[in-house]
Amino acid sequence: MKFMEERILRDGQVRPGNILKVDSFLNHQLDVELLNQVGQAFYDRFGDRGITRIMTVEASGIAIACITAQYFKVPVVFAKKAKSKNLDGDLYTSVAHSFTYDRDFTVTLAKKFLHDDDCVLLVDDFMANGKAMNALLDICHQAGARIGGIGITIEKGFQGGGDALRDQGYDVLSLAVVDEMTDEGGITFRPGT
Repeated sequence: MKFMEERILRDGQVRPGNILKVDSFLNHQLDVELLNQVGQAFYDRFGDRGITRIMTVEASGIAIACITAQYFKVPVVFAKKAKSKNLDGDLYTSVAHSFTYDRDFTVTLAKKFLHDDDCVLLVDDFMANGKAMNALLDICHQAGARIGGIGITIEKGFQGGGDALRDQGYDVLSLAVVDEMTDEGGITFRPGT
């Protein structure tokens, strides 16, 4: 999806350590018009899959999930990274390693929000090594839910998470796949995305 590549080139910043900073439009300040394009692109790809839930992990994926859900007209559920006092009842849990924070999180989702008759579209703002997405997949498998697809706004292709999921048979749509970043600010996108 060229619109995401163009926006990354215009407003993204490469930082040391393979960090792509897109906080001016995606995960700190939000460009709602851009998010609408994201939601439309996910709907165009997955709209015929019988999606009953949009699922993400807190926090940056929530805005993308909410905009996307408007196209599908289904609820959003999100796995929480911290167990709060208001989480009650039975929970699905899985462990995710965050590339950005370089630590493990136990993510949780109340069992009452995901069932074996659900078809889930998993979405997130970034995918690096795929650990957060694997945790969401684990939760879906625990629930017996079907995976209708995976929608990623920006994938760091050089870290392999998206390719590993594709190799496992998942339909992954990444709106921009970054194949290479240099500390001098150079970004190379995977052709054909």
